[in-house]
Amino acid sequence: MNRPRVPHALFYPFHLCHPDTLARLLTRFATVHFRDFMALQLTSKSGLTAFQDRMGMSFPDLITSGRLVQGYDVSGPLPPAVAFTIDRDLHDPLWRARFHTAFRRDRLLQRGLFEPSHSLRIGNSLVPSPAALLRLMDDSFRQQAYDLGLVRALSKSSATLEEGYHFEYGLALVKTSASLVYTQTLALAHQLQPVTDSSAHFSLYAQSCVRENWLRTNHLLIRVGY
Repeated sequence: MNRPRVPHALFYPFHLCHPDTLARLLTRFATVHFRDFMALQLTSKSGLTAFQDRMGMSFPDLITSGRLVQGYDVSGPLPPAVAFTIDRDLHDPLWRARFHTAFRRDRLLQRGLFEPSHSLRIGNSLVPSPAALLRLMDDSFRQQAYDLGLVRALSKSSATLEEGYHFEYGLALVKTSASLVYTQTLALAHQLQPVTDSSAHFSLYAQSCVRENWLRTNHLLIRVGY
């Protein structure tokens, strides 16, 4: 009799996860796979700086045993297929509404986009993070039309405070969408099952899967006590 095949997990949307989440994943999956930090390059002159930390730095024994796999590159210029699907997300009113609700309420999503303990540079101004987040939570940003072209244009000329806020919100949309599109790309290419401990990203990815008719293998681990 053939035994059921043990699945292999791709953690999303971040390149690191909480140790308790990793321990729970290892009880359910044969291996757990992680991408590297996603340093997107919006234009030839603007992009994000990559962090070199990886899960394996804290769990070298899991790397040695083969249960933790890392090193999937998702940095650099956006491939055309990824850029196309990002625009599909940004033009999807349901996806946008889910994002904005999560942006207002979900601390995990907020921390993935902004460092809450530091000030943010908005345009040419340095704004305390709580004040900047409060401004970005305004419903006017949910109603504002965005696409990748607009965010790229704002990255070149976000001199005023208002333009700076529009760029930061648009960049948050693009980073979130890109992380989910790369999730689908990696899962399909390597036959992995996407899994997350972020309910916000789970909901956004599920909406993209329905709209794009992607395979809907999508796991959510509920955080309890951490």
